[in-house]
Amino acid sequence: MSRILIVDDEPAIGWSLGELLDDRGHFVKIAASAEEALEICRHFPPELLLLDVRLPGRDGLSAIPDFRALVATAPIVVMTAFGDLDTAVRAVEAGAAEYLVKPFDSTQVTAIVDRLLERSATAAASAPPPGGLVGSSAVMQRVFARVALAASSELPVLITGATGTGKELAARAIHAHSARRAGALVPVNLAALPPALIEEELFGHSKGAFSGATARDGAFARADGGTLFLDEVGDAAPEVQARLLRVLEAREILPLGATAPCPVDVRVIAATNRDLAADVAVGRFRTDLLHRLRVFTVEMPALAERLDDLPALVSHFLTGSPGCGPLQAASEAFLDAVVDRPWPGNVRELKAAVDVAAVLARGGTLRPEHLPPPLPGGVTVSGTAAPTGEGLFTANARLQQAVRAWVGAQIGAGTPREGWLHEDFLKVAEAALTSEVLARTDGNRTAAAKILGLDRSTLRGKLPRE
Repeated sequence: MSRILIVDDEPAIGWSLGELLDDRGHFVKIAASAEEALEICRHFPPELLLLDVRLPGRDGLSAIPDFRALVATAPIVVMTAFGDLDTAVRAVEAGAAEYLVKPFDSTQVTAIVDRLLERSATAAASAPPPGGLVGSSAVMQRVFARVALAASSELPVLITGATGTGKELAARAIHAHSARRAGALVPVNLAALPPALIEEELFGHSKGAFSGATARDGAFARADGGTLFLDEVGDAAPEVQARLLRVLEAREILPLGATAPCPVDVRVIAATNRDLAADVAVGRFRTDLLHRLRVFTVEMPALAERLDDLPALVSHFLTGSPGCGPLQAASEAFLDAVVDRPWPGNVRELKAAVDVAAVLARGGTLRPEHLPPPLPGGVTVSGTAAPTGEGLFTANARLQQAVRAWVGAQIGAGTPREGWLHEDFLKVAEAALTSEVLARTDGNRTAAAKILGLDRSTLRGKLPRE
């Protein structure tokens, strides 16, 4: 099923074409003017347009460049009752893929639609994988097609999928292939920030917002003209959700301590591993914010759904592994072991295992014995079971890497307040530590305090006030 937009001011033609294509399984929308059609494209990026030339207000041919700006890859079929050479030439020069002269029959329409959609699907399948995404499986080809469609529009995008499936890679690919690629891509992990710091990180603060404060841009301001990637958006607190909704609706921000809002030109791509519809049902996530974020969706498949991609992924990771020699390769036995093993942590877990195997192989061919042992219960570092042995070593290494990245981001952006870096880090780390231990003890504060080595009243003082 493909998304098709029909633009014709004659109700009978719009209805008959809609019925014809709907019967063939397509999802169809109809507009009576170019202006209405352009507005629809901002919320419903079509995979094919049937566009009449003579429309009320703006004519169809003059609107083609604007359609191209919103849906660059969608074929456009121009329809007209006044077939002449000049119109045909103008249509082709404007970028039309086909030209239909009215009256036409259903056979002509379906033949052209089928041919153009098949051509688009073939082009998407043969295009190089976007932005570090690797795979030739059918499910990844669908991801590539969705990423390409998202990149050709300005719509907000919600990327869903389990932890470790590559949601940030998809976001980076969308940005890199979009009209905003010359601007910045600013990632913010909402789950990694304590509630007290999230608003400042997103919206920044003005000079004098607190004692000794100098003006600091937040993520929205840094992403102006580019893309803001909100990772783990499902973990945003209610008050943060409310402010995000306001920014998306008004396209302006109010930094902490500021008296006047500032306009921002930002495209938002959000990602989550949560079922936001279920969260809406229980009141954990705002319905209006979900509608704003979930205009266009990309679903990242679990590694178990794309086992055919495992050999290509291993080869890709070896090419970029810091511990890999220039000619290092994986043996057939190693690949068989990779295929036979469950990867609940998805692509992220596989990459970590290949990195370890590359080091253990010491520049030689990777063999099954070089794979690190699975984590207890088949759960990854990002899962629910506490890792031990090799898994704990990997977790510690990842934590050190994350700390280095955090310090680099703070100092590189010139953002840390002098003498406050240690305190800021403790706020971030302590919030993550206490919330994770509470989650693993099912919210039992007494048990959590015992694990943390705190008394219960001290733990209570470290929790956000409800």
